[in-house]
Amino acid sequence: MKLSFTFTYLIISSWLGSGANAQATPPAQSSGAPAPVPYSSVSELNLLLSQLEQTSQSTQLDLARLRIEKWKTDGNTKRTTQEDVESLQRNLKNALPEIVSRLRSSPENLAATFELYRNLDALYGVFSSVVESAGAFGSRDEFQSLQNDLSALERARRSLADRMDTLANSKEGELARLRTQVQTLQAAQQAAQSPPKKTIVDDTEAPKKTVKKKAVKPTKPSASGAEQKPTNSQSNPQTSPQNPQPQPQ
Repeated sequence: MKLSFTFTYLIISSWLGSGANAQATPPAQSSGAPAPVPYSSVSELNLLLSQLEQTSQSTQLDLARLRIEKWKTDGNTKRTTQEDVESLQRNLKNALPEIVSRLRSSPENLAATFELYRNLDALYGVFSSVVESAGAFGSRDEFQSLQNDLSALERARRSLADRMDTLANSKEGELARLRTQVQTLQAAQQAAQSPPKKTIVDDTEAPKKTVKKKAVKPTKPSASGAEQKPTNSQSNPQTSPQNPQPQPQ
């Protein structure tokens, strides 16, 4: 998890640095400048590296005093152990000082810190095998000296691991800030590449529409009403006279 966080931080930092250099405005360049390293962090690292350098010098001396050819074991074990001792001596003399120098010049660089931790982890693995062989086939003094060196190397490795954890936790806030700044740079680049949008405002008044009133149609009388009115002749039928006319004699 810490390794993934380290690589993510390095990638975003590198991208941000190139994006900040591409911007012409001074604020973008000033925001990409590294923050000063706290004095307490530098002091802690210097103490750790000083102890590691002392352990390295002591280990080289003790490795040079080994008399592997006098060990009571077979030739294959002697040859393998001698090769491991030579590998340890090359690392302690050449590789380790270069890594320590790079880390000292950049105290809170996570990549340099992890590089040193990985090297110490590799040294510890090979050195443990040599110490085990010295305890089984070498003299008591040889084993005791190498065991003390191995314990000191283990303490240095643990201290460096704790420092890596502290640095990773302190960089979480900075990583969030870098992500926000990357998003801001991307938005600014997209805005610079896309043409500005034109907005057309029509301030002419639209003509008012006249509302036409609907003409009221006269109602026609229904045919049923005309049929219901009876005529006088139909309502009053003629009656015959009651007195008949006299007939002539």
